[in-house]
Amino acid sequence: MSFISSEKIPNNVNLSSDRKLQRALEEWQPNFLDWWMEMGPDGFQKDQIYLRTAVSVDEGGWANFGYVRMPEYRWGIFLTPAEANRTIHFGDNIGAPAWNEVPGEYRKELRRIIVTQADTEPASVEQQRRLGYTAPSLYDLRNLFQVNVEEGRHLWAMVYLLHSFFGKDGREEAEDLLKRRSGNPDSPRILEAFNKPMEDWLSFFCFTMFTDRDGKYQLGALAESAFDPLARSTRFMLTEEAHHLFVGETGVGRIIERTAQLMKKDPNEDARAQGGIPLDLIQRYINYWYSTSLDLFGGEDSSNAATYFSQGLKGRFGESSDKRYPNHREIDTIYELEAPVEGGARLEKQAIPTRRAMNAVLRDSYTQDCQRAVDRWNKILQDNGVKVEIRLPSQRFNREIGLYADLPIDPAGNLISREAFNAQKASWLPSEADRQFLKSLMNKPVHEPGKFANWIAPPKRGIENLPVDFEYVRFEPR
Repeated sequence: MSFISSEKIPNNVNLSSDRKLQRALEEWQPNFLDWWMEMGPDGFQKDQIYLRTAVSVDEGGWANFGYVRMPEYRWGIFLTPAEANRTIHFGDNIGAPAWNEVPGEYRKELRRIIVTQADTEPASVEQQRRLGYTAPSLYDLRNLFQVNVEEGRHLWAMVYLLHSFFGKDGREEAEDLLKRRSGNPDSPRILEAFNKPMEDWLSFFCFTMFTDRDGKYQLGALAESAFDPLARSTRFMLTEEAHHLFVGETGVGRIIERTAQLMKKDPNEDARAQGGIPLDLIQRYINYWYSTSLDLFGGEDSSNAATYFSQGLKGRFGESSDKRYPNHREIDTIYELEAPVEGGARLEKQAIPTRRAMNAVLRDSYTQDCQRAVDRWNKILQDNGVKVEIRLPSQRFNREIGLYADLPIDPAGNLISREAFNAQKASWLPSEADRQFLKSLMNKPVHEPGKFANWIAPPKRGIENLPVDFEYVRFEPR
């Protein structure tokens, strides 16, 4: 089904049939645009960006590509087509019809889930708003803006649900989404990872690799929801999210590739001396953003996770299709992990009910996905004759939420003394010196078609079969 693109808000949900809802969203729209102009990409709002714009939910051709000024981007509302006679396929209500309205007894929980997901979308735009000033190429600048406008559309998807199904409370929540600000001490974003500063492109690529990948798994879990409008919204969001993960994985991979090339050029294999980013610094950023993203899954032992699963609100990634999950009730089953005991003095294997461990189960799928990307990065190093390998740290390292929060655990997952942790922390996590070095390396943008900053390799191919040296951004006269 294609968008009704002639309407003020393009949509495929027959918005014009509900005048009250249409008016409410049309009143929210200018507030969204005000937020976009204030907190969206800084300094590039008047430029023509070669962007894809969703026009359909059809797999065969759901987007158009062309030059667009970002404030004129056609943000709209997508739901994938409804599945006839869809039933709930996990939890206590398994086999019952999926819901097209919000059950009163689950209203609070569903609103909390939707608001938390919605809040991440504008937050990431705010975090990335000044990165355009140091873009390593037009190709990367365009990809940054593509990610930004699609995060804006994902916000629209969640706001539609809030307005449609949660009445006055939903409308107030939608307004608050435009009032919070990433990193603001008085009105921060809900999840701490989305309050972290993002001042360099290595952070951006790690964020889109690791934090947006968390988004993939959260959206995938919600795509299983018994609340059908939420499931249908998040399924299409996943279609767009795939590009964000591509930007992150290939971005880090291109930095690693260029680092390997510069190491071969230097008599001491010193990429830094050749104007590149050394592998040990890349590893510290991977450690930081991966561990930060793990916290987004929540605690390993969670009563909320058990409630969401039992009620059918949130399943596992691939719950309805993945053969790893033959048991869709998970009553009286257990999940084993090593947990701290004796006040964190040591780790001991423990078993917790699987329902309470749903955050950990989802996180395990995420970690396996991350490892596949790391394996591809190591193949780049191997192909360039570099014997050093990139590694994912343990899921227990550098955690701020869950069983391992604030424990002195090294990247291998070993519990060590606080003194030993503090002594080695600078070798495991980014330092202020690392951040300043990256700023010095990325202090000038590269805006000539086909040219790239020295610290990153060109991509293998351009966007939508275009050449790498295509003019992905057309600048208005400054």
